[in-house]
Amino acid sequence: MREIIELDDMLSNKIAAGEVVERPASVVKELVENAVDAGSTIVEINIKEAGLGEIRIIDNGKGIGEEDILSAFKRHATSKIKDEHDLFRIRTLGFRGEALPSIASVSRLTMVTAKEGKDGTKVVLEGGKIVSHEKAPARKGTDITVSDLFFNTPARLKYVKTLHTEIGHITDVVNRLALAHPDVSIRLSHDGRILLHTNGSGDIRQVLAAIYGKNVARDMIEISGKSLDFSVSGFIARPEVTRASRSYLSTMINGRFIKNYSLVKAVLEGYHTLLPIGRFPIALLSVDMDPILVDVNVHPAKLEVRLSKEQELKEFITETIKQAFKKEQLIPSGVIPAPKKKNVSFQPEFRLEPAEEKMHPKTEWRRQPAAPFNKKEKLLPAKEMKRLYDPVEYEPSAPHVSKTNELNVQSFDREEAVQNVQVEVQPEAGQETERFPALYPIGQMHGTYIFAQNELGLYMIDQHAAQERIKYEYFREKVGKVENDLQQLLVPLTLEFSVDEYVKIKEHTNELEDVGIFLEEFGMNSFIVRSHPTWFPKGQEQMIIEGMIEQLLSMNKIDIKKLREEAAIMMSCKAAIKANRYLRSDEIQALLDELRRTEDPFTCPHGRPIIVHFSITDMEKMFKRIM
Repeated sequence: MREIIELDDMLSNKIAAGEVVERPASVVKELVENAVDAGSTIVEINIKEAGLGEIRIIDNGKGIGEEDILSAFKRHATSKIKDEHDLFRIRTLGFRGEALPSIASVSRLTMVTAKEGKDGTKVVLEGGKIVSHEKAPARKGTDITVSDLFFNTPARLKYVKTLHTEIGHITDVVNRLALAHPDVSIRLSHDGRILLHTNGSGDIRQVLAAIYGKNVARDMIEISGKSLDFSVSGFIARPEVTRASRSYLSTMINGRFIKNYSLVKAVLEGYHTLLPIGRFPIALLSVDMDPILVDVNVHPAKLEVRLSKEQELKEFITETIKQAFKKEQLIPSGVIPAPKKKNVSFQPEFRLEPAEEKMHPKTEWRRQPAAPFNKKEKLLPAKEMKRLYDPVEYEPSAPHVSKTNELNVQSFDREEAVQNVQVEVQPEAGQETERFPALYPIGQMHGTYIFAQNELGLYMIDQHAAQERIKYEYFREKVGKVENDLQQLLVPLTLEFSVDEYVKIKEHTNELEDVGIFLEEFGMNSFIVRSHPTWFPKGQEQMIIEGMIEQLLSMNKIDIKKLREEAAIMMSCKAAIKANRYLRSDEIQALLDELRRTEDPFTCPHGRPIIVHFSITDMEKMFKRIM
């Protein structure tokens, strides 16, 4: 009796459905991708009961001819590729020919489709079997209805989460498809309620506004870069706009949404020290590259890809983001935005209003213009600023905090100097603008926060974070230039490891010696270290050596650049002035001047903001001088 048999098409389709159709969101993804491949400019997605009841997708694509409609439900039947040459130059979202038969095998499916100028065709399938096939009136395009998903595979329903969770997955999929294809108008509704509607204008910022809100979309920074192999574009949120997870980072390659940890890591490295620990940005990254450099045929749902030049792409993305930030003034506004209005209906047709238009203060979401930092204006000369504010030198008394813990602010009373100051100076030829403004100190609060001003308003500076940034950039340069000179230890360090770690470390002693770490065997599964490179921070020698060995065990290499970066952060934190330290006026001015000369004066090395800005307009609104 034969033990090896060939599975019938029905069972094969159900097995394929286990990989392709994981949940209702998978059905939406596959069908919308088919609609995009068909050249649709409008796609309507109607969901009932989080997709378990019904998923209906209507598009205005080229449709399917009557002679091809039954072939479309056969396994590995596709119009996207013809031969092996096409397989390695995929330019469409779908190509395997598995989606339709897989979906049909676990649902009740109805398709009505027509090509332009041709009669329509209707086909009905139940569990993958054709129930009816007939002509039907239809407009150009395709209308697919998927009902009772998993009705014949009840075991799959055990893995389906709550309705709220499933509709969340569907929304996430549609959002990313909309971001990848801003030229397609996508409308998503659930039980009659519109969840997303994009206008298909091709403007990605409009799609970002529909998904993340107008405030976020208006304030995002556009990035672009081009090399011989890659073209990178997209939008990144300012450092003050963060989220608690990486799920707000969307990466696209050749119009396909993918999941790639290396590219996400490249985006985060582009932010570097601008993000607080545990927070992540909103970002859209779109990469165009030769299809031969990317293999999309490595994942059933085509979510993961293999890149031929991944490291080069990662470095290019990081550098593109860093260059974009270097052109921006990143001081956040200290004004808390007004609460959002409840029960506001979504308006799919909207535009980003120019700054000149009048808006009600409660609904205003424009960012305050940074007049002296754009390319049309410049800061006032120092002498002119000094004449304008005429700061009075003061010598604060011995630091103390009153028993009532009242606000302790030293200041000078020049109210008339900050009223209605309007400065518009045309830049001189060839003069570059500055990212950080010239600031003139007013005073200090609780020995922790510095108050300063200029023609744009009031600034609050965290003195510890400010000096931490100054020290960090100093130490980063210092430890980065130090050669691997060795310093002898009076008392050798002893390092103990498990048996398997000990064996692996012995195999890589050459790599450790290349970075100045010489291990001597010392008893059972132990090593001693008698010297270390001179750039090691005092008291942190053992921790850094253990970090090197941990990198070596996990990645088979040692990232000296990363270790020196961590050392610089550690040294800067310990060397910076702490809170409750009162400063003289000349010390404050010196601190502000040094901060202004740093490369990134907006956040400390841990990503906390250094400075917050209150514009004159903001303050006039707070005090109801303007409405």
